Amino acid sequence: MAFYDGVFDKLGLRDWCDQSAEDGPMSMAQLLGKVGGEKADPNAEVFPFPSLDELHESCAQITQTRDMTSALEDTFLSMRAGLKSVLDPITQPLSWALDGMLYVFTAMPWWILVPLLVALVWLVSRSVAVTVFVAATFLFLGVIDHLDVALQTLSIIFVCTGLCVVIGVPIGILMSKSNLMQRLIIPVLDLLQTLPSFVYLIPLIFLFSVTESKLYGIAIILYAIVPVIRLTDLGIRLVDKDVIEAADAFGMSRSQKLLGVELPLALPNIMAGVNQTIMMSLAMVVIASLVSAPGLGVLVLRGIRNLELGVGMIAGLGIVLLAVVLDRTSKAALQRINVTHETH
Repeated sequence: MAFYDGVFDKLGLRDWCDQSAEDGPMSMAQLLGKVGGEKADPNAEVFPFPSLDELHESCAQITQTRDMTSALEDTFLSMRAGLKSVLDPITQPLSWALDGMLYVFTAMPWWILVPLLVALVWLVSRSVAVTVFVAATFLFLGVIDHLDVALQTLSIIFVCTGLCVVIGVPIGILMSKSNLMQRLIIPVLDLLQTLPSFVYLIPLIFLFSVTESKLYGIAIILYAIVPVIRLTDLGIRLVDKDVIEAADAFGMSRSQKLLGVELPLALPNIMAGVNQTIMMSLAMVVIASLVSAPGLGVLVLRGIRNLELGVGMIAGLGIVLLAVVLDRTSKAALQRINVTHETH
């Protein structure tokens, strides 16, 4: 006898509960109970929580938890064809960008690509220490034969971070200009920021082929785009109101105020968001290796899968070095921006 039988009897629902109700597949405990007779379970709760499964034992008309999850899966699969037909053409440029950047980073000789990257670091940071550290990092990765996979990871970071900035900054600007948009978008950002990273891959695997680059590209962008949106919104909202009033007094239009006053003053906050987006992209690259993302993450997974301690640890060291390189470079660029603002 189930715990809640008496409740349904007192409510007069017994006939409804027993009305042509078909039980789902029996659990192992139910099957053993049928075979060996009803026995008291010493671990049974005195007052079990009225969950769907517990109520189903007393009233077969109440659905079980597995029926709910099955219905959710069936609903998603029924929408799959329509979603895929809409999302495929929209996201295809992402595959082209990822594949194209990967081709450039792997096809270009190292003695051309590495000096170009070091020169780019000097251009954005103007820091001798950071530039020397980046050059030494690439040299070390080359010596241990990890330069190729590190550059593959770097190509993914460049594309995904760039798209996060291109998409995220306008969304942050829109949020800063409308309290209604901020209230609507913040719950979505909270969801993206708290959702476990592995969960991003579940619906994408059903929508796209594992061999398509956009599968891991979308997962990385969704995971990493939140900081740049939040800090763009915050940076523009923190612009001094007196400065805005002065711009209004000079007769500036909304676009002139945005491009000439608000964005320059908010740039330190925006760059801080870009820094966090870079770090989150790099963190997601390893998980994205589960769905064919190339780079150092593949070696980390190989170390876990084959219990190759050295392979996994060296690949992990390479990821740490890339994270430090990207962090120091973006922070040096941010420091330059701050100094420029202070001097002006």
